[in-house]
Amino acid sequence: MFKKIANKLKGFFGSERVQMFCMMMIVGSVAMFAQNSAGNYEAGTTALSTVTEEIAKYVPIVVKLCYAIAGVVAIVGAISVYIKMNNEEQDVKKSIMMIVGACIFLVAAAQALPLFFGL
Repeated sequence: MFKKIANKLKGFFGSERVQMFCMMMIVGSVAMFAQNSAGNYEAGTTALSTVTEEIAKYVPIVVKLCYAIAGVVAIVGAISVYIKMNNEEQDVKKSIMMIVGACIFLVAAAQALPLFFGL
């Protein structure tokens, strides 16, 4: 009976995915306990505030990137709609709505990003 259980366990843990998962769980738990062994959370809060400050530096660049992507989507979409109109395709309205929706989403995301970081 024990041999059957041992063979099943050997087959289960013989898989590379399961071995990798177990190794990641062990390493992750050891790192978690090593970082916070005394119950002092200052290191974690300091690290999070530092990361937040560093990410906040990139917000204006990402906002400009969102606007640039929205412009490219609008130009490519306008060309696509023009080609569809010349070919007299049936889904021109659908294409226009999708392009306008994508541009509105990108502009709204660019406006909401600074608010997310409190800038």
